[in-house]
Amino acid sequence: MDKFKVLVVDDEWNMRNLLRVYLTKDGFEVSEAKDGLEALSKIEHNSYDLIILDVMMPGMDGWEVCKKIRLNQNILILMLTARTEIKDKVHGLNIGADDYLVKPFASEELVARVQALLRRTETTKLNEQQSTSIVKQGIKVDLEKREILIMDEFIELTPKEFDLFFTLIDHPGRVYSRERLLEQVWDVDYFGDFRTVDTHVKNVREKVRKAGLTYNPIQTVWGVGYKFKEPNSQ
Repeated sequence: MDKFKVLVVDDEWNMRNLLRVYLTKDGFEVSEAKDGLEALSKIEHNSYDLIILDVMMPGMDGWEVCKKIRLNQNILILMLTARTEIKDKVHGLNIGADDYLVKPFASEELVARVQALLRRTETTKLNEQQSTSIVKQGIKVDLEKREILIMDEFIELTPKEFDLFFTLIDHPGRVYSRERLLEQVWDVDYFGDFRTVDTHVKNVREKVRKAGLTYNPIQTVWGVGYKFKEPNSQ
């Protein structure tokens, strides 16, 4: 089996070297980038399964790199930073990061988080192979390509936006609490701020509206969470 490929992006050589030691020891193939521009160049010319991205870098910081990656890439992103405030974690998840780890960290936790992200991705791919598509009124979800068509037009969703939308559309009518969506889509229970769910729902609603969908497919269940609802359905 081929090794998973990880790109480590950090301006500090000591941190890059430390992460390389941790990850290669557990069987990962590791590449390095010393800043955001080098990272974007490597991503353009190489294929990676996951990126470990430091936030505080000179020039282009990790937030900006993450945003640029999410313009056209679905690579898993683990943000790595010394910033501990909840608002920073929420911001990282809202701009497209898949997980967020605060320095200093234990090597075991880092490797466990990387493995968990990759494992969930593999599980999602296996689940998607059970069906080729989901079609609702004006909506088509291509599970193999992880694409969503609205009125036959492709819309660009981040990986988490896709996972959120797929979770809801795969079980129409089922009500998901914000806590359950955090656990199922983000697999996070280490902080209790649900704003990232609300922000992602808002973003998906706006994108499908701009694409021409004439109804709101993600309904708010006040005091609970969200559900997928087709027009005229109960």
